[in-house]
Amino acid sequence: MSEIFETVMLICFGLSWPVSVIKNIKARTAKTMSLSFTLLIIAGYIAGISSKLVSHNISFVLAVYLINLIMVSINVAVYFINRRYDLASVTSDSL
Repeated sequence: MSEIFETVMLICFGLSWPVSVIKNIKARTAKTMSLSFTLLIIAGYIAGISSKLVSHNISFVLAVYLINLIMVSINVAVYFINRRYDLASVTSDSL
């Protein structure tokens, strides 16, 4: 039963990541994104995944952790893409 509750928590929390990715892609700026916050979330997911692997408690919950980790990692990639847009904008503004 505890795995079901953990999965529900991860799904509820994880639903925000696709929304965040889409919002950040549309924004085309990294100014509203926090890389340190996102990396902290990634560390938390890695800790959750590690916990499952170390305890040999491999179940469907691990899949949800991995999906969330992938979505947050996509957000990191979007951050660096948007940062490039910001730098290009500064360069073109100064010309």
